[in-house]
Amino acid sequence: MQHKNICSVMPSVVYREEPCKTALNQTKGMPFRWTLNPYMGCVHRCTYCYVRAYEKRADRPSDDRYGRSIRVKPNVAQVLRWELNKRSWRREVIVIGAATDPYQPAEGKYRLSRACIQELTAVSNPFGMITRGPMIIRDADVLQEASRRADVGINVSIPTLDLDVWEKTEPGTAPPRQRLRAVRALAGAGVKVNVAMAPVLPGISDRQEQLEEVVRAARDAGAANVWANLLHLRSGTREHFLNHLARDWPELLARYRDLYRVDAYLSDEARAPTLQRVAQLREAYGIDGQRTGLIQPAPRPEQISLFTTLSEVLQPNPELLST
Repeated sequence: MQHKNICSVMPSVVYREEPCKTALNQTKGMPFRWTLNPYMGCVHRCTYCYVRAYEKRADRPSDDRYGRSIRVKPNVAQVLRWELNKRSWRREVIVIGAATDPYQPAEGKYRLSRACIQELTAVSNPFGMITRGPMIIRDADVLQEASRRADVGINVSIPTLDLDVWEKTEPGTAPPRQRLRAVRALAGAGVKVNVAMAPVLPGISDRQEQLEEVVRAARDAGAANVWANLLHLRSGTREHFLNHLARDWPELLARYRDLYRVDAYLSDEARAPTLQRVAQLREAYGIDGQRTGLIQPAPRPEQISLFTTLSEVLQPNPELLST
């Protein structure tokens, strides 16, 4: 018998409503101190997702089972409000979506990411966000208001525009050009939005023409900045990614085992050529890290489909995730 707080949005994906005791999480080894994740687990199920490593450390599935069970924190906005109003809170920068995508399909019903943005806006707290979900444009209005009150930076992840690479490495995500449309919509509203080319995959998505295609498209969409990072393979992610590599690019398997034989991260020497090319392209296309325009009135909502063949999944429909 299915528990009353377990519901399903797509075949083989289960959503579990579990209230949280804390909303903010303190990080280590990241360029930011605080994270906020309204959901845990991610239906995008990217083959290279670094969260798989944390799942393995916690003795949870990091293989193909990852992303088939999503925890929803229905009270996260209320808990966040309490934490933001504590006397000890110093209004430090918070990153939303470091461990899961805040605009995966469940957000269409639960609207937890939107509610958290509103709580941060109420106290003028700066925040950043990382997403692959074009559903974010639904919340252009609250992002505009937040941007008026504090420093806000949205990072839309578009590692590549190569459709073959996208289909093989990001099986549950929106097509990359759908994400570019979201960048354009947010930038047009005056919200500071960056394009994150992360991760770039050696020998797969790091050719000059592939990198240039993303940087040029980001510039044309109005992105304030473009940044890149290369793949890293900690245990949990490593096994899953290499299994998929053996299936999709078997000729590269030996190269990857050699590149990552010593460390989960590429050496500075190995990373430098790609990062330098991205920096040169950024300069060549005049991307200077600045917001492209003044904050405009909120645009009329536009539905951008995450999946061409499953467009209904995206609709903020009250029937979504029905128990």
